[in-house]
Amino acid sequence: FCSLRVLSTGFNDRPARASRPFDRARDGFVMGEGAGALILESLAHAKKRRARIYAEVAGYAATSEAYHMVIPREDGEEVATTIRLALKDAAVTPAQVDYINAHATSTPIGDVVEVKAIRRVFKARAEKIAVNATKSLVGHTLGAAGAIGALACSLAIETGQLHPTINYEEPDPACALPGISADAQERPIKVALLNAFGFGSNNAAVVFKKYA
Repeated sequence: FCSLRVLSTGFNDRPARASRPFDRARDGFVMGEGAGALILESLAHAKKRRARIYAEVAGYAATSEAYHMVIPREDGEEVATTIRLALKDAAVTPAQVDYINAHATSTPIGDVVEVKAIRRVFKARAEKIAVNATKSLVGHTLGAAGAIGALACSLAIETGQLHPTINYEEPDPACALPGISADAQERPIKVALLNAFGFGSNNAAVVFKKYA
């Protein structure tokens, strides 16, 4: 990762402030350590064991454009396609999405591309959707990042509480959205979108819905 120049180097003396998605001063991601675990089961099985249902996995999509080894397609269309496919699989319209748990690694290019994709898909709705970046809190946990993001989505749907995007001090106009906040947010969430992307243009998006 050092050779690829994707890690933050400008905050070595202030490591807690190094991961700063969407902030003008971001300069790369911070490696994190962590894990997430969820139980995925059919509705019938959950009811049979009287499980507490946090959220429903309504749909997903995974794509691989092989655009570049490290850099995503800069117009955002590659990521936008993944999001559209996930929404289609979930039978959800962009207007129904209340919250996006962004991939948002704090890299100069990646955060901009993701916001471009969000604007492509959601258009005017992008101005109203709540957005946060879990990696601002825990860093980039690589293989665990998707599971941790899924937990954030499930808990947001269950509790209506959205964690803050910390270190979001000076929004970068190139990737700013009104729904990004340095403070915790409280709002009802019925539909959440999780974005999770990887090197080599490997992309995934998952749609979660409130179980009714």
